[in-house]
Amino acid sequence: MIGSLALATLRTRKAAFAGSFLALLCAAALVAACGVLLETGLRGGVPTERYAGTPIVVAADQSLHWTKEKKGKTKVKSKPLTERARLDAAVADRLRAVPGIAAVVPEVTFPATVLERSSGDEVWGHAWDSARLTPFTLRAGRAPVAADEVVLGSTDGVRVTSSGGTRVGEQVTSTDGVSVGAQVTIQATGVPGRYRVVGLADGGPESVFFSAAEARRLAGHDGKVTALGVLPRAGADTDALAEAVTAAVAGTGAEVYTGKERGALEFRDAEQARVMLISLGGALGGTSLLVAILVVVGTFALSIQQRQREIAVLRAVAATPRQIRKMIGREALAVGAAASVPGAFVGLGLAFWLRSRFVELGALPDTLDLSLSPFPVFAAVLATVAAAWTAARVSSRRTIRIRPTEALADAAVEPSRVGVFRTIAGLVALAAYIVLLVVLRGLNTEAAASPVTFLTVVLAAVAVALLGPWLTRAATAVLAAPLRLSRGPGFLAAANTRADARRLASVVTPMTLAVAMTGTILFVQTTMDHAADEQARAGTTAGYALTGVAGVPGPAADAARKVPGVGAVTEVVHTTLRVGRDKYPAQGIGPARGTLDLDVREGSLDHLAAGTVALSATAAERRDTRIGDSVTITMGDGVKVTARLVAVYERGLGFGDVTLPYELVAGHVDRPPADTVLIKADPSAHPALAEIARAMPGLRLLDGDALHARSSNAAEVNLVAMGLIIAFTAISLVNTLAMATGDRSRELAALRLAGTTRRQILRMLRWETLLLVLVGTVTGTAIAAATLSAFATGMAGTPVPYAPPLACLGLLAAVTAAALAATALPARVLLRADPADVIRARE
Repeated sequence: MIGSLALATLRTRKAAFAGSFLALLCAAALVAACGVLLETGLRGGVPTERYAGTPIVVAADQSLHWTKEKKGKTKVKSKPLTERARLDAAVADRLRAVPGIAAVVPEVTFPATVLERSSGDEVWGHAWDSARLTPFTLRAGRAPVAADEVVLGSTDGVRVTSSGGTRVGEQVTSTDGVSVGAQVTIQATGVPGRYRVVGLADGGPESVFFSAAEARRLAGHDGKVTALGVLPRAGADTDALAEAVTAAVAGTGAEVYTGKERGALEFRDAEQARVMLISLGGALGGTSLLVAILVVVGTFALSIQQRQREIAVLRAVAATPRQIRKMIGREALAVGAAASVPGAFVGLGLAFWLRSRFVELGALPDTLDLSLSPFPVFAAVLATVAAAWTAARVSSRRTIRIRPTEALADAAVEPSRVGVFRTIAGLVALAAYIVLLVVLRGLNTEAAASPVTFLTVVLAAVAVALLGPWLTRAATAVLAAPLRLSRGPGFLAAANTRADARRLASVVTPMTLAVAMTGTILFVQTTMDHAADEQARAGTTAGYALTGVAGVPGPAADAARKVPGVGAVTEVVHTTLRVGRDKYPAQGIGPARGTLDLDVREGSLDHLAAGTVALSATAAERRDTRIGDSVTITMGDGVKVTARLVAVYERGLGFGDVTLPYELVAGHVDRPPADTVLIKADPSAHPALAEIARAMPGLRLLDGDALHARSSNAAEVNLVAMGLIIAFTAISLVNTLAMATGDRSRELAALRLAGTTRRQILRMLRWETLLLVLVGTVTGTAIAAATLSAFATGMAGTPVPYAPPLACLGLLAAVTAAALAATALPARVLLRADPADVIRARE
């Protein structure tokens, strides 16, 4: 009985449930997409390419480990290193003594850029002796022997073609203009050198192969190798051999990698990306679910409000609250099930789109494929159906509790009171929002501040949703006052806004959420970027800078020091490291007097030398460290160093939270050349500095505004990720307005029968919408401004966030345009019908 009644209601009131269906479909898509990202972070892997020819690889541990005590249990936590850890080459001697091993092949890896290539992308250099780890095979030419000879790997970046039997010295054309016998300029870890291409190879990822001696020289790290490839004898049991190898390297700090682990070792950026996907998928999924529940509750509340007359009739004819509750719950389950399944599959496509965008922005390597399983789909369906059922039960709470004798009267006239429970819950949400604002003002790390920021906005939206009728009545009473003095459409709009606060509140909530959430997502990043830019601009006192495609080699900096009129030269290299368990952006710098002003508050950067460190005020406060204290630092490659704190500075956003001597950082990164060389010089030195840049391939001399330009894709990555929530809130806004307008057919028909023209009705609706837009945008802007101010106070030390004026105007214009369109289009459809027919159909 109840089930058939629910199905009948769904069939006869499709339009009433269309809005709920759309909201739930979008919610399912969001949850499924986030689930795929999260699962990829947890279970994703990359195919083995470089080490495909060796079943066992021995390398240094590429993770940092620590123990954590919780409830009497000890847990081991691990995080991937940000730079490649290297292994003592002497470990190879232990391996050669293991029975069943045919060969142990040392592998050195270092960045190498062929400057003649059109793309200029960085690839990896190796010794030709290790080519068999893939294996690479020569398709033209021969192996490199001399120090100035190389073999280029044939891949998508430099595709080479030749006919069989090509001899060294013959011109073999490649699509990138590189051929056997050609001279190329390659920059690895030092000065760019000229090399002759003596061979072309196929078989693996794009690579540059050098002679063994030249590769060791370019790789540096004396006595260290990237990995050791273990080639078993014919017929050897690989599993048993891996166990023997593990026993042989015990105590050396080496790890044994087999199977899929080899891919993770090879593509370390993929392993780091997996960690990013776990945090991103979890944070985005949690925020999406909170927003989705809030939107779906509002949509169901409006849907039930539109059906209040028929529910009142059921109560009047002795339907019990339990029966009404069951009916509404089954309707919600049906709509949720119908929307969640297609929504979940839409989410799978959305996940692939997200991956492609992240790859384009460099946040994900193209080698990391999405992990697909039924779990994200099932999770999306279950979460969406549960959200629909919960939203329906919450939204119908007041309707099913009224007495039968009051049901019809309550449906005909909007109640003047707001429920006590709703009011108390709204005040609690408002109080929680204020508490979180206070907490947010004290958070000075992005990892802590970002989730609190978005939770703060959601809590504010919850408070607006619960206290919406109070807010709408108070706001419209003030804003509609000028309209009440007018005649015609303006007067009608003012009367409607005062008489129907509940319906208007259901519209104001998604509008407030759209403005608050969008403004916060957009302007959190602009606030951070602006603060960092301001600090970097104020702290860079050099007039010139050298930069390079593959870094700036030391000889270029030495040449700049010898130019007359040059007062100071500072080499800068960047990395990411850990102090304790906390991860910090860091820089290594040379003598900085005259080129950098980090706004030192304690100590002096003049004392920065071997065995010392400088920290930002944020990092020093977090670590409770003072001048003269010892600081244990885990470098990007896992090497621990102890340094004495000699300076505390203020401009950590612009320059990183940890500053170390350049030589120390350069010895523990994959790319040792300086990222930038800052130069303090008189204008007369410009021609000589420009000549240094021209003489060394790949270098550029910067000055003026170009010196302060900062490139970062963090803003785009965050916008792509959180843009889904922005889109969802925008859809919910349009959806709710369309639903609210579509339910006013009887009212609009009555106005037409009373003599009101179509044009006057449309003008009335425009005035109503503009009033709602004003209430929603002012409320949303106030929430976003308060949240951003608290965020900026904690993160940037200023209560004033940075919101570009054009972006603010664009946001408000977009919300206004969407609201007007969502009201006008359904209204025009309704006004085409004969008003008498509409009245009879609704009786």
